[in-house]
Amino acid sequence: MDTTHDKLKVYVVDDEPGICLGIGAILRDFTFKDKASLTPVEFEIFMYNDGESMLSSLETSVPDILLLDCKLPGISGLEMLEGPLGGRTDILTIMITAYATIETAIRATKLGAYDFLAKPFTPDELRYTIRKAVTHIMLTRQARKLEEEKRKIRFEFISILAHELKSPINAVDGYLDLMQNRILGDDLSSYIDIIKKSSDRIDGMRKMIGDLLDLTRIESGQKKRVVEETDLIDLVKNSVESNTLAAQSRNISFDLEIPEKLIIPADTGEMQIILNNLVSNAVKYNRDSGRVKICIAWDESDKLLISVQDTGIGMTAEESARLFNEFTRIKNAKTRLIPGSGLGLSIVKKIAMLYGGDVSCESEPDRGSTFRVKLDVVKVQ
Repeated sequence: MDTTHDKLKVYVVDDEPGICLGIGAILRDFTFKDKASLTPVEFEIFMYNDGESMLSSLETSVPDILLLDCKLPGISGLEMLEGPLGGRTDILTIMITAYATIETAIRATKLGAYDFLAKPFTPDELRYTIRKAVTHIMLTRQARKLEEEKRKIRFEFISILAHELKSPINAVDGYLDLMQNRILGDDLSSYIDIIKKSSDRIDGMRKMIGDLLDLTRIESGQKKRVVEETDLIDLVKNSVESNTLAAQSRNISFDLEIPEKLIIPADTGEMQIILNNLVSNAVKYNRDSGRVKICIAWDESDKLLISVQDTGIGMTAEESARLFNEFTRIKNAKTRLIPGSGLGLSIVKKIAMLYGGDVSCESEPDRGSTFRVKLDVVKVQ
């Protein structure tokens, strides 16, 4: 049995001992699971009969909730809100008063009070007010946690991006320096290989920027999706044609098991991104004189299945499990010279999910890989 609880510290400041004791008794027996919290909430109660003693305790301990009487001997509750408690967003203050007026409530709220509890109040009224306060605290904590996670992800994203761009930029800079200083002599033909390498590096950076833009548009929802009748077979042929030169340079052949025509309701750009990524990877990570097999069919649950198989270098189960994370590339002796952003497959997965589908990978080192994308779409033609 899980006995984990969130414990909130509650300060009760009232010059009537009976009020302090009554609130303490009610809250000590009051445990509930708030919707904004995964664990039950309990309260640790501290009582004070004047404002000065409570304020001095803040030097060593800070409450989550402060139940503060308006009229106190010495410094009053409202005076504390105006002075030492002013701007304290880390303390949620609930004012207690026997002289409840609209003016007092408005003034307390302007000074930062979260809520107002008029004497005499019932146990249920106290519980209701505390429940609202706890929900507010938990939601605020969650919002802060999410914001912190967003900052962390943003920092990691920028760090990875800077690292991924730094290497090709340094390489191109080095190539340009070689040419500028004519290290290889005055014969331009001596620099053809360097120019080719520079061009490849620039193409890699261009691909990374394109992938980043695709990822940003998908995740932000800013890209207007145009779902229309789309011939998937035309898009398959486009992807094959785009990769034909790269395949021919290494004697890689294509084997297509696809219908003559297959029209589905989809965003053409999204389907092209899926196919371009899968086909391009199948060529890049293939072996010389290898084969790329592309299959389009309906599975037993009437979902569209896009399968792209290669006869390339493959990978381990541990490596394939990480493939669909952003900026993930399998780096080893066989892949270190193959360009890529590490974003393509994460984009494929996000697009597949837009269609109620998913993407999976089966792979074996030195035997090749098979990527399967399932989409929950209907056949139009």
